[in-house]
Amino acid sequence: MKKESPANAARLFSVAPMMDWTTRDYRAFARTLTKRALLYTEMVTTGAILHGSPRERFLGFSEVEHPIALQLGGSDAGELAECAAIAEAWGYDEVNLNVGCPSDRVQNNMIGACLMGHPEKVAEAIRAMQAAVSIPVTVKCRIGIDDQDEDADLARFINIVADAGCEVFTVHARKAWLQGLSPKQNRDVPPLNYPRVHRLKQHHPELHIGINGGIKTLDECQAQLMHVDSVMVGREAYQNPWLLAGVDAQLFGEPGPAQTRLEAAMAFRPYIQQRLDEGAKLNHITRHLLGLFQGCSGGRRFRRHLSEHAHKEGVGLRVYDEALSLVREPSTEPLEVEQPATL
Repeated sequence: MKKESPANAARLFSVAPMMDWTTRDYRAFARTLTKRALLYTEMVTTGAILHGSPRERFLGFSEVEHPIALQLGGSDAGELAECAAIAEAWGYDEVNLNVGCPSDRVQNNMIGACLMGHPEKVAEAIRAMQAAVSIPVTVKCRIGIDDQDEDADLARFINIVADAGCEVFTVHARKAWLQGLSPKQNRDVPPLNYPRVHRLKQHHPELHIGINGGIKTLDECQAQLMHVDSVMVGREAYQNPWLLAGVDAQLFGEPGPAQTRLEAAMAFRPYIQQRLDEGAKLNHITRHLLGLFQGCSGGRRFRRHLSEHAHKEGVGLRVYDEALSLVREPSTEPLEVEQPATL
């Protein structure tokens, strides 16, 4: 592993790539809550990067988002290598290959989880991408697909791809059923099998093995870190973003950037104004904050006010400030800085 990479230093805790959720606006908001976590983009296909225009639409991000990884969707080794080089030139800290998305659209284009059935093709892509860049090239995968054996087939996949030079695997501890389940069902229906990922780490102490799937609290993260090298959290980090406020203190042993939700919300105001000045619509930005005040007095009124007004043409920070005025946060003690559970 290339130790000089900011991505490697942050990998202990990351926010999963999620389509339509981990946009640049969400990632900038996440930075008001955690400076240390590794953030991932939505999956971007090689076709979008190579043929889409403007490229800023697919690759643009703010400096505040570092450390940040670009997740690529594709299977052609040459195209993936070209896109990895473009990502490095744009300033990304890592490139991650998606070998876990189960949707029909990506299957038809040999993208995502279906690649678990083609480990040699993944290995070819990893070799090409690593030859093209100096930043880490990593893989996010499942424990298997369809009728694959969760032990033998996963072991074969990891061995082949690791032999090609991949040192970092983040494993969603569920199978993906490409036949019979929708992408939404694939996030919940296949049972979680954390022990399989734990055994993977035991069998490969030389690799960095991260775990993903169903993890909802930082206590659960610390429990997982007794068995694996890192934890990736998805939906909970989006729907309950205040979770991120404890990451720096509880997992990295450093103070986080915000002690209260309101402090984080206010720190986000300059970014909102900047994006409004660039032509973005308020609701496209504030939709990522709707879960910030869950459990707080006025939290529902906050969400309702933004939902009812932020989409209107020409509205600005006044609507945001009005929504914030409706919330009363419970008094809290400063987040305690603890020593990391593991590094």
